[in-house]
Amino acid sequence: MSAPQAFDVVVIGGGAAGLFCAFTAGRRGRRVAVLDHADKLGKKILISGGGRCNFTNRDASPANYLSANPHFCRSALARYTPADFISLVESHGIAYHEKKLGQLFCDGSAKEILALLLRECAEAQVEIVCGAAINSVQREPVSDGRFIIASSRGEFSAASVVVATGGLSIPTIGATDLGYRLATQFGLRLVATTPGLVPFTLPPSAGVADLSGLSADTVVRAGAAEFREHILFTHAGLSGPAILQASSYWQPGETVEIDLLPEHDLPQLVSEAKRAGVKTMVSTLLSEHLPKRLVARFCERHGDEPVAQLPTAVVTALADGFHRWQVRPAGTEGYRKAEVTRGGVDTRDLSSQTMAARDVPGLHFIGEVVDVTGWLGGYNFQWAWASGHAAGSAA
Repeated sequence: MSAPQAFDVVVIGGGAAGLFCAFTAGRRGRRVAVLDHADKLGKKILISGGGRCNFTNRDASPANYLSANPHFCRSALARYTPADFISLVESHGIAYHEKKLGQLFCDGSAKEILALLLRECAEAQVEIVCGAAINSVQREPVSDGRFIIASSRGEFSAASVVVATGGLSIPTIGATDLGYRLATQFGLRLVATTPGLVPFTLPPSAGVADLSGLSADTVVRAGAAEFREHILFTHAGLSGPAILQASSYWQPGETVEIDLLPEHDLPQLVSEAKRAGVKTMVSTLLSEHLPKRLVARFCERHGDEPVAQLPTAVVTALADGFHRWQVRPAGTEGYRKAEVTRGGVDTRDLSSQTMAARDVPGLHFIGEVVDVTGWLGGYNFQWAWASGHAAGSAA
């Protein structure tokens, strides 16, 4: 049997975090290999942001991340900022724009971000091995301390191993639980994983299945969080940016509150119509601010009458229905539709400075596999860059 190929650092996983970590280490003169089980790298990068890659958020801060330890991400985010990645993007001549709320997208294609990462890896002389399914990762006796990684493409040895395998979201493009199994094997704890940034399913009794395709500007509240964004009615329930954001704060059995008229005060609209002597129906008034099919569904259930004849109690009920619509999701659409995985490797077992396992020198975990989950809007990419930079600067 031939001897394992020897490297200073082996990165398991060739996604955003893994590639960034690899060239960061390579720039330091480390001999680096990236092993990925897929035949091509960066599939999740390529589908992100509708194919344009929301590669960071200009306003990213620790407040935009969820974790059992909300302070863990501070160090990495402070040492590699959105401005740092923007500078890298600009150095590669990639045109970009801010869509809204600090979200930065390529003008062209997500392929440009993947090309940037691969170019940086090439310049840092990183060896990339695709189609390398990992069979095992073992650590040699303490006297040696190197890791032996057995794969379908042969054996590799390294002083440091960085696990950048991602989470369970979108299994159709290759998501696996490898990172969690490796963490458990080496004695690290896990925070229970759940789908994050994921659409809700609603029970048939919600009566909204035939509203599929409708969108509305809303404020959605779940737990202590609230988000002002659009929602989208689907055949299964509710999606859209506001719902995806809220899903990360929702617990099964809880209700979600939705304000369907965040720009207006419904009692005031009714009062103004009454004072103006306008002879209009509730459906007509509401249709000036909401999709007509949504208003029609409401009126089917609750009736339609002239605004001028509405008693105070009915106006109050209307306001509750539209400003504080209570939704109790049946569940979510699961990892199949989730953009990220919540939970993961417990940060209590990692160094926030280096992303290294406290009790296993040379073993690092970065990106989505760690219990740090960003909001929708470029925050998870920024965590990939920041955590990859932290590990790549130390491995």
